[in-house]
Order: sequence, then C-alpha cells, then structure tokens
Amino acid sequence: MTAVASGVDDNLAGAPAEYRTPLVRPTLAEAQAWCKHLATTHYENFHAATLFLPAALRPHFHSVYAFCRTSDDLGDEVADTATGTRLLGQWRAMLHECFERPELSKHPVFVALQPTIAACNLPRGPFDDLISAFEEDQVLTHHESLGSLERYSRYSANPVGRLVLLVSGYRSEECFALSDEICTGLQLANFYQDIVEDDARGRRYVPADAMARFGVTDEQIPERQFDANFRAMMIFLVGDARARLKRGERIVELVDRDLAATLALFVKGGNAILDAIAAQDYDTLRTRPVVTKAAKMRLLAGALVGKAAAVVLPPKRRGVRA
Repeated sequence: MTAVASGVDDNLAGAPAEYRTPLVRPTLAEAQAWCKHLATTHYENFHAATLFLPAALRPHFHSVYAFCRTSDDLGDEVADTATGTRLLGQWRAMLHECFERPELSKHPVFVALQPTIAACNLPRGPFDDLISAFEEDQVLTHHESLGSLERYSRYSANPVGRLVLLVSGYRSEECFALSDEICTGLQLANFYQDIVEDDARGRRYVPADAMARFGVTDEQIPERQFDANFRAMMIFLVGDARARLKRGERIVELVDRDLAATLALFVKGGNAILDAIAAQDYDTLRTRPVVTKAAKMRLLAGALVGKAAAVVLPPKRRGVRA
C-alpha cells in the first residue's frame, strides 16, 4: 500500500507495516486516496457493490471500509493475542480522539473519516462496537450457541450495515432491523464457509449446541470426519442463515434504487456462499466452499440488469430519509 508520508511514529507498534501511523498528518486527499486503495484492492466484492452508489458517497464508504478493515487486521494479522488486544485498545483511543479532538488525528483512516462523520452525522457507537467484537475475538474462540453467534454478530457485522444506511441517509429502526438480519446472515454464512480455516487458527464458530443436537463431536472438525450427523447439522445451520437473509431482503423496498442494488447484491452474495456449501453436499470439512468468479460475474450482471429495469419501472414506495 502506498505510504502517505515517510516514517511512522510509535503508535500501533507491532501492527502490519501498512497500518502504522505516519509521523506527519496526511492531507485529506492523501488520506482518502489511502482508504480508496485499501477498499478497492483488499476485497473485490465490496468494490463491486460500491459501483452502484452515487459517486459523491463513495469516499465516505471507502473511509468506513478502511476503518473496518484496519480494525479487523489489527486483531488478526499480528503476532499474538496480547499484541492484538493492545493494538485494538490504541485504535479505540484514536477513534475517540477522532470524535473529540479531530485536529490531533494523524492516521489516514481517521483523517478521511472526519468529513464522513460530519457530513453523515455518524455516531461513535457502531465504530466502538466493531472494535469490541475484535477484542472479544482475542479471548472468546469457541462459541457455545447460536445465541452467542447472534450476540457476536451484533458487534462484528451489524454495525457495518447500520453505517451503510447512515452514510446513505437512512435512520429508521425498521431499516436497521432488516439490515441486522442481512448482516447476521452474511456473518454466519462466512463462518460456515471457513470452518476448517478457523479451526487451524484455534477458533470455532460452529455453535456447540447445534453440534450436541446433531451428535457432532469436537474431534470431527480437526480430524475432518464428515458423516451424516455433520451433514444434518450443516443443513440446519445453512437453513437458519438463509432464513435471516430472506427476512432482511425486504429492505430493498424501503431504500432508493442505488442502495437497493447494493444491498440486493450482498444478499445474493450470502446466498451464493450457502449455495456453494449445499453444492458439495454440505461437506465443509473436505474443502472450503467457494463462489466461483463466473458466479460472481453473474451476480454482478444480474444486479446491473435489476438496476437498469428499476429506472424504467414505476418507483416503489421508499423509506423516508432522516
């Protein structure tokens, strides 16, 4: 990633090099370019989804994404949990500084976030919640129930959807609730896609109560023992995640066309992951289910067609922006 200035200070020592704080505060243009680079190169699905949004909003989405991505990597891409916990604590202090003493911020994420916070009237809560989720990841590595996963998603995923709505000008509790369903469904789909990879990192996001219900043992995941019990459990978990996405998709009727196309793409992306799990007979222990590039292109093409159709059809009733 292109540096915004030469040299770094001692803040965030031990973080991946690209996330260290520069010695000199970057200009707003430099900070926004840094965030855009991170958003458009780190996660292609996010970049594709933002193509549907008005150009004027994209810098705001880039800065929000850069905060989320950096927060996640400060907890995950470091030497040990002690380092991750320390870095996340420093990151939270920098977040609070951004809201309370913005002129002191030097990290490009917080320099770029300042006009986003001001223009969109963003509260600090969703940002704090995300950091709390990544802090919890340092100590809570095995989840005992679907309720535990729902609570985790309340902090790790749902704030992202709420920030998307807030940046787009929506503040209704109905939209927030529907967005929460989509974000939790997406979070669960990603967990069920990455069971073996998470196990290798010492984490288990398969809920213990579901394992007990279907007779799946703790040894089956590390030993990759797929059987009828594991398959039945995965059918149940995939169905639960799919139902959440289904309940949330009504949000496209309450927002404008650009945002509706973006949110519909995220719903379809979550269902595509669940379809990939089903396509290999729910055996997520043999190999990681993936959504092929061809499937991603079909999703993107379908979203483009849907947006084009919306332009010529009578508008649906939309939710009122705040």
